[in-house]
Amino acid sequence: MRTSTRIGAALTAAAAIAGVASATSAADAVGPQRTTLGGSVPSWARAANYHGAAATTGHVGFRVYLGWQHQSALDALIKSVTTPGSKNYGHYLTPGQFRAQFAPSAADVASVQHWLKGAGFTLDYTPSNNLYVEAEGSVGQAAKAFSTSFGEYKYKGHTLRSPKTALSVPSSLPAIAGVIGLDQSSALVRPATSPKATPPAGYRNARPCSTTWGEKNTATTPVPATPSGPLLGYDASNNLVVARDSSTTLPNYAGKARPYAPCGYVPDQLRAAYGLTSSNTGAGQTVAIIDAYASPTIVQDVNQYYTNHGGSLYPKLTSANFTQVVAPGTFRRPENKRQDPQGWYGEETLDVEAVHATAPQAHIVFVGAPNNYQDLDAALNHVVNQHLATIVTNSYGWAGEALPKGYIKPQEQIFEEAAATGIGVYFSSGDSGDETNGVAGATPTPDWEASSPLVTAVGGTSLEWNGTSRTEYGWETEKATLHTDGSNTDAGLSWNTPFYLYGGGGGISRLFGVPWYQQGALATSGVDSVRNATGRVVPDVAAIADPNTGMLIGETQTFSDGTYYDEYRIGGTSLASPFFAGIMADAQQARGSVIGFANPLLYATHAYDDITPAPAGESDVRVDFANGENASGGLLASVRTIGYEGLTIHTGTGFDDVTGLGSPSDGFVSAVASATPLTR
Repeated sequence: MRTSTRIGAALTAAAAIAGVASATSAADAVGPQRTTLGGSVPSWARAANYHGAAATTGHVGFRVYLGWQHQSALDALIKSVTTPGSKNYGHYLTPGQFRAQFAPSAADVASVQHWLKGAGFTLDYTPSNNLYVEAEGSVGQAAKAFSTSFGEYKYKGHTLRSPKTALSVPSSLPAIAGVIGLDQSSALVRPATSPKATPPAGYRNARPCSTTWGEKNTATTPVPATPSGPLLGYDASNNLVVARDSSTTLPNYAGKARPYAPCGYVPDQLRAAYGLTSSNTGAGQTVAIIDAYASPTIVQDVNQYYTNHGGSLYPKLTSANFTQVVAPGTFRRPENKRQDPQGWYGEETLDVEAVHATAPQAHIVFVGAPNNYQDLDAALNHVVNQHLATIVTNSYGWAGEALPKGYIKPQEQIFEEAAATGIGVYFSSGDSGDETNGVAGATPTPDWEASSPLVTAVGGTSLEWNGTSRTEYGWETEKATLHTDGSNTDAGLSWNTPFYLYGGGGGISRLFGVPWYQQGALATSGVDSVRNATGRVVPDVAAIADPNTGMLIGETQTFSDGTYYDEYRIGGTSLASPFFAGIMADAQQARGSVIGFANPLLYATHAYDDITPAPAGESDVRVDFANGENASGGLLASVRTIGYEGLTIHTGTGFDDVTGLGSPSDGFVSAVASATPLTR
């Protein structure tokens, strides 16, 4: 759940590997003593948005990223070890081997550290791969050290700090890939949930809802009367008004009755829907989850959930199969001490319960940054550098690709180390479609980090599981709310004009060329823009995401009558990514070897259900509590139509920019397990 302006000349295609981005000359000489860092002023920091000078006494915490050594050799190695058929396929480096061959030298790190200390900054942390030097100080110190000044800018409801001119550093320093933290672009990262210092406000699904797709529908199941609040609808001006205070049969939509949304699929249903057998457990595999904060109730919540909906296939979480860690150095800055790390309850709960559903015997490592923006890169680097897992799922991202080069290149370096050392990195593709919100003329864009050619982008589907078979469509939702003419009769109820609500992220990157593994897939697309794409297409694969056909999860929440465990349906590509990552753990278990960066193998494996456009009017009806937790405030009803076609991205036959290759077929695990054995 994640603006769209292209950042100019942020990256160029690497010569050795098509589609793997590298910085344009990261530093452009401006004189014998200073070197500018190109792309260090974000696109939103323009005169029209200027609000005033930033206080020089303000605190900054930042990371100065150094570049890998021998970049062209690293590019070639990544392609060689991740492409099926290559003689080096699967011959990944160990973390120690990677550091020995490609990490910045100790002398280079010492040079940066010496300069930062001399500029008055406090040094906080440098990871063992020498990728960055973390430091903190004041805005005034940063202005002097980087030879710039700082302003505050109004942008998308935020007041954000940024340098007014490009950063520069002494020319005597080694090559600098970028600086993260001096500007506040990171505040534009969209997590799937809003951080809260206390358990989140209680939320439950209202009834009626269906156990399986189509179990209940509007013709046979009326909305019941509520004891202390009426059914609610909207008038033509979208004002909330009373419609009925008794049992009500909802009107047909587009000429016929509609099924009620599922109450939320549970693990056994989802495993059956995707053809997972009792032997597909992810045993022996480790899956890392990166979010912000950390829930203190996660273990008891997950164990209660699987007590309610599991069985012997789903072991309880203990210290033997679940670990929570926070990357070193991230608690040391003063601004983070004001932030409670016990946020993002819903995101962590969803991610852990989804991975445990598809890979119940895998070890789960949760890594939580102490804020929901600036330290997510450090958390990812910690997992990769320490090799804490071979599969990493991330349910956050930027709303589009409009961000400074100084943010992109450093994180691309982390993806490079992951690929070279046998770690597969998965990102949700976003929950805002092509980021146009259905507005004609708006500039479409996929989201980054999902648009990186070195990650597997997981898009979203709407899942119709009737208990014996599944049907999936690309998740792009149109919503129509219940309307009333003010009368207290069923005849006074109708549906308002529908509008685009949300959907799986996708599109064609403006930053990255078509990667080598994707070139053949474009020709199979029934979508013209994808077939003729000149940039990396997002997503790669897809899985369950539509919140109206989503997964039931359980967590501790704060209700009006107390704080306790309860359950509700949820979705988004924040579900699709951990869900698919768990399936990849099953495939890795069956394969008996590490898959690592999976895209070259995934594109060479034909084991997907091709997701085609939904029939016209395919939809369900969703009933919600107006207050989120009970009927005392009344009920709301809406129609959610699957497969909105008003965006620039479309589900089509073959590879497309909503669902990629498709969703895992029943034979996906065995197909991936047997595909292209390692060449030794």
